Amino acid sequence: MNRAVRFHQTGGPEVLRLEEVPLPVPGPGEVLIRTRALGLNRAESMFRLGQYGTDPVFPSGVGYEAAGVVEALGDGVSGVGVGDAVSVVPAFSMTEYPVHGEAVLAPAHAVVVHPERLSFEEAASVWMQFITAYGGLVDLAGVRAGDTVLISAASSSVGLAAIQIARRAGARPVALTRTGAKRQRLLDAGADEVIATAEEDVAARVRELTSGEGARIVFDPVGGPALADLIDSAAHEATIVLYGLLDRTPTPLDVGTVLFKHLTIRGFELFEITTDDRRRAEAVGYVRDGLATGELTPTIDTVFPLERIADAHRALEAGGQVGKIVVTVPGDASV
Repeated sequence: MNRAVRFHQTGGPEVLRLEEVPLPVPGPGEVLIRTRALGLNRAESMFRLGQYGTDPVFPSGVGYEAAGVVEALGDGVSGVGVGDAVSVVPAFSMTEYPVHGEAVLAPAHAVVVHPERLSFEEAASVWMQFITAYGGLVDLAGVRAGDTVLISAASSSVGLAAIQIARRAGARPVALTRTGAKRQRLLDAGADEVIATAEEDVAARVRELTSGEGARIVFDPVGGPALADLIDSAAHEATIVLYGLLDRTPTPLDVGTVLFKHLTIRGFELFEITTDDRRRAEAVGYVRDGLATGELTPTIDTVFPLERIADAHRALEAGGQVGKIVVTVPGDASV
């Protein structure tokens, strides 16, 4: 039996099904992985809802992140071998390589032998969050020691990764979260300060924390009306990296502030990094080094069994998590 997570129409988590499918056969440049854990991201939720940049083709698979054991190799694959413990870097379309299932194909360039210290659950929680944060903060914004970095949706897996990467650079991560309920957990995760956006004046608080200068980097997946506060909070010549659209409400833009502050507002998505061979290699190397030293550590909030995949999606969309939601796949986890 080989089961895959599939859906036959767009909609809520209830459209997801575990369906028996033939065991895939790896073609040239492909790797067959017997999965042990799957990582969930907002991208899967948006794809399932029909709100992603790529439309599903029915019946559709889903999933960007998985970790498991290599079961077979296609022609021309090097760098990994049968029996290796590996994880998958999102460097492909879900319409081509959906990886949420028991035995899945992935392109060889997206398969990484992960550090031995990671469990399968941790390995399935690494690449989307850390490469997204690396791309926005390091590759684009050039984060450096002394920078104040505003991190919206800071309790998300990417937000927590951004806190760690900012600290690794010697910068000052300031976590933004809607209420104070997660304040202590964010401080424990490494945030220098926490601002509850529904309870505090964001721009005034940032000015207070930076002696009036503002933040040099803003890292935001939300957009919407709250972006106005982030622009007000930005320093002269700051970089604002927008990597998501959680709030689809029209976004007001004070062009005068952008103009006279000399701000850079940059849209960014992970695939800028992962579909470029050089930038992907640099990102993977950066993350692997950080994982090996312990400076970068994935945070797992909740683990669900594969049979409860719909519940896992419901938990993701409820937004109460701090860190990653992971789905485990039955099987012997030994390598």
